[in-house]
Amino acid sequence: MPNPIAKLIPKRFRKTETVIPVVRLNGVIMAGGSPLRSSINLASVAPLLDKAFAMKDSPAVAISVNSPGGSPVQSRLVFQRIRDLAEEKNKRVVVACEDLAASGGYMIACAGDEIVADPSSVVGSIGVVSGGFGFVDLIARLGIERRVHTAGQNKATLDPFRPERPEDVEHLKALQLDVHQTFIDLVRSRRADRLADHPDLFSGLFWSGTRGLELGLVDRLGDLRTVLRETYGPKVKLAVVQQKRGLFGIGRGGGAAASLANAAVDAAFTAAEERALWARYGL
Repeated sequence: MPNPIAKLIPKRFRKTETVIPVVRLNGVIMAGGSPLRSSINLASVAPLLDKAFAMKDSPAVAISVNSPGGSPVQSRLVFQRIRDLAEEKNKRVVVACEDLAASGGYMIACAGDEIVADPSSVVGSIGVVSGGFGFVDLIARLGIERRVHTAGQNKATLDPFRPERPEDVEHLKALQLDVHQTFIDLVRSRRADRLADHPDLFSGLFWSGTRGLELGLVDRLGDLRTVLRETYGPKVKLAVVQQKRGLFGIGRGGGAAASLANAAVDAAFTAAEERALWARYGL
């Protein structure tokens, strides 16, 4: 309903632009994280989402996703928080895929009422993967004896320093199938009428944004600003919602020196694993 008082205000003083908050989700999806390495999880994302959806005059919230995936639990938690806030605040959600919205990154993208991708974006990878190494032969050559004592015959399942057992692999694959089915059900619940009938859609394969459009994984090609201007008018203003940061870019609270030291150690251990996740998609 138009505000009658607004007509009394001279046009040059009236607010004519539409402000759309933008939340940028960049990095591997994992619990925890550090000041030196960006990661996506519910704890880090929830405050940004709360702030974005609290903007009263905004008809929508835009979310930019750039992630190779990671934790299926954190992916679903972030997805669900976005949908809960969208319904609570009655706001539309527009998701833009940047370089990569794959695996858990694509799960989060499904929270959008509309998914936008660049023609060269990588999208999809609807599947579950587990990886590791086996060191049985190595420790044997070094003359090292592995000693494991458990209460429970399966407590040392998939121990990398012991020979792999077929029953352990079978159990892991059963678990993966459960997680995979949850992923499939989520995608279908959000995009059922838009998905193409393709045998490899849920096989773990990933595609370009152009191919993703043909398969129904995304709704249109383009960039976030252009799409929002086409939808809400040429005077749309994008307002990036960011976390408040203190000295050295570290979030407020805690000692800066200790945080940096801990972050450096954590980053050294996680960099290779994160690099491998991005490299799976040629990035």
